[in-house]
Amino acid sequence: MATRGDAMGRHDRGLGSVLSELQSYGARVERGVGGRRSGAGPADAGMIWVEDTPVTFPFTAEYVTDSPFVLREGDDGWELLRDGQRVAAATVPPRPRIYDLQTADGVPYWQIALLHLDSLASTVIQTCMHWGTDDQCTFCGIELSLEAGATIPVKRPEQLAEVAVAARDLDGAVDVTLTTGTTRGADKGALYLGRCARAIKEASGLPVQAQFEPPDDLGVLETVKRMGVDVVGMHVESFDEDVLARVAPPKARTGIDGYFRAWERAVEVFGKGQVSTYVILGMGEDPDTTVDACKRAVDIGVYPFVVPLRPVPGSLMDGWLPPEPEYVESLYRRIGPYVVSRGVGSWNVTAGCARCQACSALSAFEETGDDVAARQLPVLQAD
Repeated sequence: MATRGDAMGRHDRGLGSVLSELQSYGARVERGVGGRRSGAGPADAGMIWVEDTPVTFPFTAEYVTDSPFVLREGDDGWELLRDGQRVAAATVPPRPRIYDLQTADGVPYWQIALLHLDSLASTVIQTCMHWGTDDQCTFCGIELSLEAGATIPVKRPEQLAEVAVAARDLDGAVDVTLTTGTTRGADKGALYLGRCARAIKEASGLPVQAQFEPPDDLGVLETVKRMGVDVVGMHVESFDEDVLARVAPPKARTGIDGYFRAWERAVEVFGKGQVSTYVILGMGEDPDTTVDACKRAVDIGVYPFVVPLRPVPGSLMDGWLPPEPEYVESLYRRIGPYVVSRGVGSWNVTAGCARCQACSALSAFEETGDDVAARQLPVLQAD
């Protein structure tokens, strides 16, 4: 499988291209880089900055052993190498200080929330009504970290507030992302996230994104806004109806038009650019359909957070490979400039995944000129 990396010599060495390649091929890590290995996401994710740009990348999957990338600590700090040549400087964050703390009743903070670079994130309800059924999303690993003892089933609002204050003060966290498995209630878990957001905002003042499925009553969106949620993510995952029916049957039943109805209401409530959706590439989707639908979402004020498939170890898609970076980059180049032209860029997002951007390279293509995406990186011979 070493040929997966051969194509990397065929195009420029701009930052956007390097990030696209890194997130598809992953990197071998010599030592000492923290990250996630499973769970709801980002899974199999080393977390670093490359040239001051936040990045997550695969680092434990079997296919990474064939990656041309190596992350190592050199004489002048961390560096990213490709085929033995330095392509970029890297910064590896220290272990978060909050991971050494626990609540008064003995729950480690890292079982309540994790620090993703400068963003605190928690899967508040770590179970899903679809898990273990024919409706289980094939890319999802939400209950795997629970089975491994890496988290607790339900995080209480006061626990999250306590961890948020500590993450802000000790580790410089700037926002909070809350997600949940789908619950059986008509609100799909959104109201409980709202309770958690209210506790976090009152204690820490940090902005909060809440991620949940479109509720049956879209009036819930106004309720969670009043409770303290600043940004909403409702994730369609794929705009290709055939792919969606195969990988996420419950989402397919909501339907792409159902997501658009929910997004339109959410934009009315939260504002342009403060509503987002994940769009996963590499599951067999039609690229033209994907680009057209992303543009349609942008037109109504929704940020399409386009990411390459990151196969979750132990999930139903374990054994898949991420898509080739040339494919991912080709869509970034079609979507990124359109995002800019409609004023729905990542720079305007208050909190959450679209603010962080570490799991996507789309923001590197949110330029109207030859700036970030095309910026040439120096290629220096390694020692």
